[in-house]
This record gives sequence, structure tokens and C-alpha cells, in this order.
Amino acid sequence: MSEEPEKFQFDEAFQTTIVALLCRDVDFHIRTDGLIKPEQFSNELEAGIASCFLEYFQKYRTIPRGKGAITEVIKEGIAKKKFRKGVVHEIPATLTALNDVVIADREFVIDKVAEFARHQALKMAILESVDLVDKGKFDDVERVVKRASEVGVVETDQGYSYFDTIEERRLYREDLTAGRIAKSGITTGIEIMDTILYHGGWGRKELSIYMGGPKSGKSMALIDSARAACFAGYNVMYVTLELSAKIVAERLAANISEIGLTALGISALEVADRIEKARKDSGLLRIHEFPTGSLTPKALVRLLHHYKAKGTTFDVVVLDYLDLMAPDYRTSESIENSKQIYTGVRAIAQMENLAMVSATQTNREGFQQAVQRMEHVSEDINKARIVDLLISINATEDEKARQEARLYFAASRNQEDGITIRVKQALERAKFIARVIGKE
Repeated sequence: MSEEPEKFQFDEAFQTTIVALLCRDVDFHIRTDGLIKPEQFSNELEAGIASCFLEYFQKYRTIPRGKGAITEVIKEGIAKKKFRKGVVHEIPATLTALNDVVIADREFVIDKVAEFARHQALKMAILESVDLVDKGKFDDVERVVKRASEVGVVETDQGYSYFDTIEERRLYREDLTAGRIAKSGITTGIEIMDTILYHGGWGRKELSIYMGGPKSGKSMALIDSARAACFAGYNVMYVTLELSAKIVAERLAANISEIGLTALGISALEVADRIEKARKDSGLLRIHEFPTGSLTPKALVRLLHHYKAKGTTFDVVVLDYLDLMAPDYRTSESIENSKQIYTGVRAIAQMENLAMVSATQTNREGFQQAVQRMEHVSEDINKARIVDLLISINATEDEKARQEARLYFAASRNQEDGITIRVKQALERAKFIARVIGKE
């Protein structure tokens, strides 16, 4: 009895949508884990591409991002003979077409894939049951049919078997140490900071926060972070609750073009040209503006799912800034409201497999200190306990005059804290960090 997967009965356009989701949506992989086989696709070129992305997900539990990574994944697929020689030249155009597919019914696609997988599993179970009935193994028949009927979408975490994955972790550490695979972090744009951080950058499923007093450069730091991640090929959503989207765009223009904010008008053509040249191989950058105190964690989830319905997922959400959000359920206790916001936003990072980067105010005592520590976070010390990384922005009057600052690791869940990075700034060009002076 052959166990070769049946071809999908869906039409070609629907199969193309499935492949597009495999190329662009890590959550689609998670939800349909184990349900999709390359052999099920009618189009052999799309089957090869699906095989490359499925294999990558099985190894790294994410999907390749950026043109360079995808090119290497496809090259490996060609070397493993996932494609006939006669169709290799068509791969770039097919990838471009898959990237352009508009996906407006993602949940429907997931349901149909699960339905097809369950139907095939039940057919195989029935065929297997005939032999078991002949042998009188009726308990086994019940087990086989029950197992087939349970085939479907992954709705909850299946748990992590620690002892069964000893070898997997060993191989991962060896590959990581040898440089055969890269860390999963999303670059901060600061090389020395990336080397310090456990993930090699902002961590997915984590909430990282800059802390500083008024006018300390928190928004500039967030803009720097958004620009760096975008130009590294990641999809970035920038949510502003303080500045207008237009102001954020102007600061990004100065940051990218390295032309001062006051000179953007007289250098408009040069600014546009520099931004156009810089955008090569970049990810998406979407700016959303909300009134102060209006955006809730649930509303942010709806916004992310709005994009998912169109086939777009984000790697980073930059929130400018967290203290200006509203809780899902407002209470009379400000500390409870703050806790709701911070835990809610961190939960979004975990559920959506993205890095969340934001900022918070320091309290009055901290603003007067040479070094702001975790106890100097404004309003509620629980903020420092909830976040995965808290970096304070420090500068004396003399340092400000020299456009210098110190970034202090005030609290950290996954790496050493107490580290200081000294930086040179160029705030007139919206550059929170122009260069790194040193590490202490």
C-alpha cells in the first residue's frame, strides 16, 4: 500500500496561495506544521520552492528573510535536486510572482489545508483498517481511525520534549559556534550591541525598552532601530502615539540621507535620491499614527492581523511609545493599567513571533542620576520586571554639549546587565548613534 501523498485537489491559483504563504508567513508554517508535503503540489516549480521553505522551517522554526538568505536557501535546494535543470531559470520570476500574491483569506486557506490533510489521513486509515479487521485487531482499528481524525491545524503549543532534543540542541550549538547558522536576533544597527545580546540583536518574542527622561532621544533611538532593521531586510511596523507620522517620516529622511533636518527642504532631490539608493534589498516599513492614549494591545493585534490577511507579516514592531498606550480594560489603578499594557504587548511579541521595541520614561529621581537603573523606571517597577531588556539613556550636561550619551543595560533577562556603551550622536541628522565610542 503506497503512502505517497495525494495531489492537492485545489485549483492552481489556490495552490499558488499556499506556496505564497509558505514563503512569507511563519505563523502559517506553525499552524499547518506537518500537513503540507511538496509532492502535493501540481506545479513542479512551486513544489520545489515549497520544499525549500518547509525544510528551512523544520530546521530553524522560522522562514528565511531578505534576498540574500532566500537566494542561499534556493541554491541549496538546487544542489539537493529539488528542481529539474530545465526549470531552474524560472525560479527568480516565480519567487517574484509569489511575493506579489494578495492573500485576503488566510484563515480559510489554513482550514482547507487541514481539511484536505484530515481527509487523506482518514482514507489511509480506512485502507489500513481493512487489513487490521481481517486479523481481528479491532483495538488497533480504533486507534488508527482516532489518530487520523485528530489530524488538523496546530492550535496550541505541543510542548517541548527536553530529553528527546538533546542531540538537536548539540548540533545547533555546534553550527552556531562554527558560523554555519546565524543567530535569530534582528539587528539593532549597533554592531557591538548585537554581539552583547543573546540573540545577536533584538529578540523575537521579546519586549525591549529604551528608558530615558524627557528629550533624552528615545524617539530618535526608536527611529534608528526601525531604519536598521528595515535595511537589513526585515519587515518593520512603526507605531507612533506621540509624534505625527509626517514628523517620523521627516526624521527617517534625515537619518537615512544623513542630511540635517533643517536642510531637507533645500536638498529635497538629493534626499529622495539617497533614500531610493538605500532602500535596495530593504524590508517593508509601515508607519501608523494613533492619538495618544487610544491604542490598546487588542487593537494592535487587529492591525497586525489586518496585514496578515493580505499576506504581510512583520518581524519588528517599534512602539513610540509604550507608556502612551491604553489598557484593554481600564481600571482606576494606574499601576494595574500599566501592567495590562506591558504584559499585553509582550504577549503579542510572543504570539506573533516578532521583536517588540519601545521606550519608557524615567522617574524624577532617575533623571537626576548619572546612571539610570531599573529602579528609576517611572510609575511602576513592574515594568522592569516584565520587559526582557531595559536600556537606559544617560548623559551629563557636558556629554550633551559634546553630543555623547551612555547606554546602560539596566535590566536584562537573557544576557549580562550592568554594561555601558558610550556613543557619539548626530541629533541634527536624527542619528541617535552616529558611531560607538567604546564599551565599559
